[in-house]
Amino acid sequence: QVQVQESGGGWVQPGGSLRLSCAASGIVDSFNDMGWHRQVPGKQRELLALISNDGRTHYSASVKGRFTISRDNAKNTVYLQMNSLKPEDTGVYYCLCETSEGGLLSVRWGQGTQITVSS
Repeated sequence: QVQVQESGGGWVQPGGSLRLSCAASGIVDSFNDMGWHRQVPGKQRELLALISNDGRTHYSASVKGRFTISRDNAKNTVYLQMNSLKPEDTGVYYCLCETSEGGLLSVRWGQGTQITVSS
């Protein structure tokens, strides 16, 4: 069974920084793209950042230049370094991991971690 576990959420003041981690585990053929979404009440879940297993990255316009995604393939772990945080960054952050399992592609999600940016 594939598990995706986030860590690192919490409260931070505007302008501050936080780092999220997400570790994927399980018996799969491969872990492919990994990334982060954000869910704000009343809005659709937003893709923030994505990284392929060869290191190519994609960012949403709302976080580009402030957030940095990286991964450690040996640990099947993806990180999100978040700088210059704003109140509008508040939300639940979900890790996603695309896996290849028996020749089929699946997307696995973490349980989510809350980030609150306020003074």
